[in-house]
Amino acid sequence: MTAEWRDWFAQESHWMLPVFFTVLLTVIVGALSRAVLRRIKQRLAKTRTPWDEPALAAAEKPLLALIWVLGLNVACNLIASRTEAPLFEYADAVRAVLLIAIIAWFLLRFVSAVEATVVTPPGGGVPMADVTTARAVAKVLRISVLVTAALILLQRLGYSVSGVLAFGGIGGIAVGFAAKDLLANFFGGLMIFLDRPFSIGDWIRSPDRALEGEVEYIGWRLTRIRTSEQRPLYVPNSTFASIAVENVSRMTHRRIEQSVAVRYADRHRLPAIIEEIRAMLEAHPGIAQEQSITVGLDRFNESSLGLLVQAFSRSTEFAEFSRVRQDVFLKVLDIIHAGGAAVAFPTRTMIAPDAAHEESGEHVAPVRPAAQGNERH
Repeated sequence: MTAEWRDWFAQESHWMLPVFFTVLLTVIVGALSRAVLRRIKQRLAKTRTPWDEPALAAAEKPLLALIWVLGLNVACNLIASRTEAPLFEYADAVRAVLLIAIIAWFLLRFVSAVEATVVTPPGGGVPMADVTTARAVAKVLRISVLVTAALILLQRLGYSVSGVLAFGGIGGIAVGFAAKDLLANFFGGLMIFLDRPFSIGDWIRSPDRALEGEVEYIGWRLTRIRTSEQRPLYVPNSTFASIAVENVSRMTHRRIEQSVAVRYADRHRLPAIIEEIRAMLEAHPGIAQEQSITVGLDRFNESSLGLLVQAFSRSTEFAEFSRVRQDVFLKVLDIIHAGGAAVAFPTRTMIAPDAAHEESGEHVAPVRPAAQGNERH
């Protein structure tokens, strides 16, 4: 048995040993590549360029996969030269498919790494580009890589790409008629990415629909909005092509507007009160002085004079705006009271018949409403 084994090994060793050393060399090269990449990564971490690390991170795993594919392909060719197994006849075709897949894998990883660097720069800095635009471009690039890789694979496997494209054109027409709503949402999403009426994180509302909330996600088919009740609202993108959208997050100031009711009896004190309120607004640190400030008699109400107070806050953040508005309203009340006036409330004066006339039975005119005033008699 030992002699037979020695004879078999002597006959087969001329191709088995090269296969063994090829696999061993592949393992060694893979280990050395990991060590080199680790050392390069440490060097690049000390540089200020934000693009070298994403490129290296994207190439690390595809490079190792490429080493194994090439090494195993050489080993398979060595085995195929000795044996006649039909399995090894497809080694070159499998190698071509794997090489195309590895290149596509690297490009997809590189696009994702660049997208992450643009959206969230190292060190937590300001995004290098608009988040919505960056993600839209990354999606388009990923789709382009996948479609291109699929067409190259079909061509490499012997299928006619021109025939596939012709069939896709005819099928696209049929699919277009069957899925017009899906296409409308797709082009609606494309218009959102191009026009950028809002971005992720913006608070939007529509005067045409019951739609208001914070934009959380913008896809090719729908947009997800988080309402004030913390409920997700999924809106098809085609909806935004037919409605008006108000982007609250892009306002420069918030308006403070209120009509204060003052008694008719205090009409002579109004000029001084108006000037004091205006001076208070012009000196208020929360009021935008570059915007218009309006204080004056606005209307004649039934039982009061309408004093209009209008200004714009510096902050657009709602909590800070509410604090400034409250402070302005309290100071307006203090100014009115300090000026000897008072805030009016709805009143009505009625003229009642004399009780003595009722007891004597004399004719009494019917009760009628008199002129409206500020006090109840």
